Amino acid sequence: MTTAAIRWGIIGCGNVTEVKSGPGFSKAPNSALVAVMRRDGDKARDYAERHGVPRWYDDAARLIADPEVNAVYVATPPSTHKQYALMSIAAGKPVYVEKPMALDHAECEAIIRAGREANVPVFVAYYRRSLPRFQKVRELLFEQKVIGTPRIVNVVLHEPHHPRYHDPADLPWHVRPDISGGGVFMDIGCHTLDILDWLFGPIASASGRASNQLGAYPVEDTVAMSFAFGNGLLGTGLWNFASYKYHDQIEVVGDQGRITFATFGDGPITVETKDGVQEHRVANPAHIQQPLIETIVAELTGQKGACPSTAESGARTSWVMDQVLRDYRRQTGQSIGA
Repeated sequence: MTTAAIRWGIIGCGNVTEVKSGPGFSKAPNSALVAVMRRDGDKARDYAERHGVPRWYDDAARLIADPEVNAVYVATPPSTHKQYALMSIAAGKPVYVEKPMALDHAECEAIIRAGREANVPVFVAYYRRSLPRFQKVRELLFEQKVIGTPRIVNVVLHEPHHPRYHDPADLPWHVRPDISGGGVFMDIGCHTLDILDWLFGPIASASGRASNQLGAYPVEDTVAMSFAFGNGLLGTGLWNFASYKYHDQIEVVGDQGRITFATFGDGPITVETKDGVQEHRVANPAHIQQPLIETIVAELTGQKGACPSTAESGARTSWVMDQVLRDYRRQTGQSIGA
């Protein structure tokens, strides 16, 4: 597809689209947001009025069929990603899917096959690949080679149990496996796994253990994993969502130093070598998905460059999470996907 401008329609104009993504579609060059959809029509109309969007719908099929819409952003929970992605592909409209790409790797593969057969591009919202902060990490690692050759990667994310999960009778979709595919690890741990894929290449093997320590919801709240990249680089990961305090760190240890940075927020990138410690600070943009959206628009309009977050890369991260959660899903009888 090559066109002068991309006119986006959003399916699922919920919280993530208010600041993180929605405004970026209008602020990116050669791009506009022309329609939004939400099953609750009143909420869709309210969103359209507040954001200056010309049209709103309460039915996804009508938005996809809108002749003014020539690309679709699927911002619903993962349980409907495959359905809406396939509908958009069938209509010949490029689709940008929220993360994780689908409930599991099998659903991702179905989306990839459909996109290839129809020659319709598919992108995934792993937007950290385009953030200046992570591009700085990549520059430090591979252009400046500040820590020499990377030897090991250690990932830690600890979070206190969030109040929104305190009421078992009113749990958010993020911890309902039929809608999310897993727990908070699926929802946000995927960001870390994807950025590792972008920095070091695909994870070739992964295994893990998961448990539900609090029993506050039906999915895992603690995950431990080990993984290996194709070049022999090894890694570990620990996620706990019942911790006493917040701690977010990716540590890369090389033969000449170490670099640490967080997946979330815009805290310092810290480099430690024999010469001392240096900090690099790179702020995130106001609309955190806009840099990635701009790469999608540039690709679709035939400008130089390509979006770094493809269906294929998004599917790899889902494959890794499947490997990590496989035994836990079997033990708990949580069968997901098609």
